[in-house]
Amino acid sequence: MQNEFWNTRYRAAEYAYGTSANDFLKQQRFLPKSKILCLAEGEGRNAVFLAEQGHDVTMIDFSEEGIKKANLLAKQRNVELKTLCLDLSTYVFEKNAWDAIVVIFGHFPALVRHHIYSQLYSTLKPNGMLVLEVYSKEQIKHSTGGPKDIDMLCSEAELEEDFKEFENLSVNKLERFVNEGVYHKGESSVIQIIASK
Repeated sequence: MQNEFWNTRYRAAEYAYGTSANDFLKQQRFLPKSKILCLAEGEGRNAVFLAEQGHDVTMIDFSEEGIKKANLLAKQRNVELKTLCLDLSTYVFEKNAWDAIVVIFGHFPALVRHHIYSQLYSTLKPNGMLVLEVYSKEQIKHSTGGPKDIDMLCSEAELEEDFKEFENLSVNKLERFVNEGVYHKGESSVIQIIASK
């Protein structure tokens, strides 16, 4: 059912969340030619941006239509992008595989979130970096984007618990103006995380 929701949204000609990368992601600096995995990456805007920076980028999403749009955007921008269409709720991550993991507004039911997040430390290489931005539980009061189910939104305490294995963990909750396509627009309550292994 969720899969069909996203396929319907991404089937439109326009890009639901625009084609520009997320502002928080654009502020980050990765080692040159990093091997980066983008999760729940939708139509590929962030993955394509990272590929434009010279990184080796793989993205995962479970929407076939999102994957099609990501591949189209990569072709238009003349970059290489590896795309995987699969369900993260049962995915088992390879150990010590990635220099960085990026999750931008990828929201999951709590049980699925724990399944995914509990593997991120081990799938990163030593000194690997996690960059994540999600809507907080307080976003439920806004009509500016994100899930309407509070179970799919996060609190600082939950994320601190999810990522307690990380040696260096910064969890920052803030209100900021998000302007990403037609579905993320306006003052929003977000949580931003930078962590390293």
